[in-house]
Amino acid sequence: GGRGKTTVAKDIFNKYPAIFNKYPDKFAGKSFLANVREEKLVDVQNILLYDVLRSRNIKVSRVDEGTEDIKRRLGKLRVLVIVDGVDSVKQLEALAIKRDSFGPGSRIIITTRDKHLLEILKADRICHLPAMNEKEALELLSRRANSY
Repeated sequence: GGRGKTTVAKDIFNKYPAIFNKYPDKFAGKSFLANVREEKLVDVQNILLYDVLRSRNIKVSRVDEGTEDIKRRLGKLRVLVIVDGVDSVKQLEALAIKRDSFGPGSRIIITTRDKHLLEILKADRICHLPAMNEKEALELLSRRANSY
């Protein structure tokens, strides 16, 4: 920890939409799921569904129900999802996060201390953040995100 992964991910999500200018159409929805390792999975599922669909009428009460709901409702949408602080495959499975979980042009950014989770997921890119200041880290991740 302590390399600024969360800070860089938040900056990308909030301040730097131009990073995704290769995809000029707007995303159908976006979600920043903070500190996933510290939250109940069903709560994180509800946050994701609300953030993308903007409907308070959708509430899941069980993890398996939430996973199916995410697949069904978000599976064809172009989304930007940042999943912060992942420390288990179970968390990614609960959020239905796989390489092709969402519609074409979707971007899923995962921050984790465990590179192995990204290898299991067969992530397109893995960006290692060496110890650096915030500006350096943001420039590095921006360059890599633009190289798609």
